[in-house]
Amino acid sequence: MKYLTEYRDASIALPLIERIRKTATRPWTLMEVCGGQTHTIVRQGLDELLDGAVEMIHGPGCPVCVTPLEQIDKALQLAARPGVIFTSFGDMLRVPGSDCDLQQVRARGGQVRIVYSPLDALALAQRNPESEVVFFAVGFETTAPANAMAVWRARELGVTNFSVLVSHVTVPPAIMAIMQSPGNRVQGFLAAGHVCAVMGWSEYEPLAERYKIPIVVTGFEPLDILEGILMAVHQLEDGRHEVENQYVRSVRREGTPPARARIEDVFELADRKWRGLGEIPMSGLRLREEFAAYDAERKFGLGGITVNEPAECRAGDVLTGRLKPPLCAAFGTRCTPEHPLGALMVSSEGACAAYYHIAKHRGAAPAGMTA
Repeated sequence: MKYLTEYRDASIALPLIERIRKTATRPWTLMEVCGGQTHTIVRQGLDELLDGAVEMIHGPGCPVCVTPLEQIDKALQLAARPGVIFTSFGDMLRVPGSDCDLQQVRARGGQVRIVYSPLDALALAQRNPESEVVFFAVGFETTAPANAMAVWRARELGVTNFSVLVSHVTVPPAIMAIMQSPGNRVQGFLAAGHVCAVMGWSEYEPLAERYKIPIVVTGFEPLDILEGILMAVHQLEDGRHEVENQYVRSVRREGTPPARARIEDVFELADRKWRGLGEIPMSGLRLREEFAAYDAERKFGLGGITVNEPAECRAGDVLTGRLKPPLCAAFGTRCTPEHPLGALMVSSEGACAAYYHIAKHRGAAPAGMTA
């Protein structure tokens, strides 16, 4: 298949759904660990079409959503500081902190700028040597290579007014935390294709063996997801627990070695807090000691900031699949995209946003599907 519409072809999707239903001799529970996959599942109504055969629960796969409140508050402090140009991808601007968000800081006069690459932020630092330029380095392993390259280039070029506020997390420890959590119902995972395009899937193999679960590396279009679900269901029915690759057009077992090497050059594993989940050991990335001069937390003395998550926001329950967003008491009332309690209602990959914008309109034909 050469064109995107072919991955949304209902004449192929419907037989795949029928095959899944015929293969499943009992209901199975799978978790997708990617916010983009979540939005496809909800937008296309795949969860409804598979109801009774497969339950899809939505995991902590949205990088904006899992960024903890205290990192947002650190970003807000930096953005409000005189002489600082704070740069970020646009999806972070409306994530609420304890008192406001980055968009409000910008409205009050803070120098908050949207960039499309951390290298854009580095170039901004070169053009503005009188200012400190900080980039908000958020994301899973997918965005880590570009952020690592920006820091590497800053050192190589001798740019001293550039730093990064790091909030990187990694997927395998999150899978471990989910499998070890009380009341866990997950019986198999769809792994995020873009993460595995960078990292490969070898690090998932010990998890599949340890927890006796299938893990299928999956793309993001409806046919990708349906094929990934079918592969996982086949494993569950056969009693197998392996890592399989549905996303063969983009992912190899070894990932992208140059990108992995750059991550390892600049970052090292560290304990990291996740929104709603608390601290997961060795689940994040931090700058290596030789790059400490580019660590915004150290540079501006922000390491001591700790903040409790708002009690009313049930992000942790949503991110671990214990709660579907519409069942939250605040959903659509006290928590809306215009007045969010947490990042899950703001992010373009957040499960709460998906249900708010898409699921409430269900009943119409699945959006984007071609007949």
